[in-house]
Amino acid sequence: MDTIFTKIIKGEIPCYKIAEDDQFFAFLDINPLAKGHTLVVPKLQNDYIFDLDDKMLADMMVFAKKVAKAIEANVKCMRIGVAVIGIEVPHTHIHLVPINRVGDLNFANPKCQLSPEEMAEIADKISKSVQY
Repeated sequence: MDTIFTKIIKGEIPCYKIAEDDQFFAFLDINPLAKGHTLVVPKLQNDYIFDLDDKMLADMMVFAKKVAKAIEANVKCMRIGVAVIGIEVPHTHIHLVPINRVGDLNFANPKCQLSPEEMAEIADKISKSVQY
């Protein structure tokens, strides 16, 4: 059965796409901790990040780095925080979250409320900055 992320990758569910290559897909989190909070997922549906083979895991981190640099160029922050939780959706994903302090990466924090227009604008800015 396809996960929600697989459905997003296939275009069956809309998203605010940031980047895509032959192996990976990045899009804005619809319940963001901060403006620019992005998810990076492999196109291969896989439940647990450490079940990926070594090459795919390494390639995923390199792809995530490109996306993180684009987020950093467009969202004022000290760092891009990285989190892998993997409990809510059974599809490997990396959270890239603009942060200014350690507590910003706490998923119990209230979510950032952005309009669809704001989401589209930040997605467009970030996507234009991704260096392939």
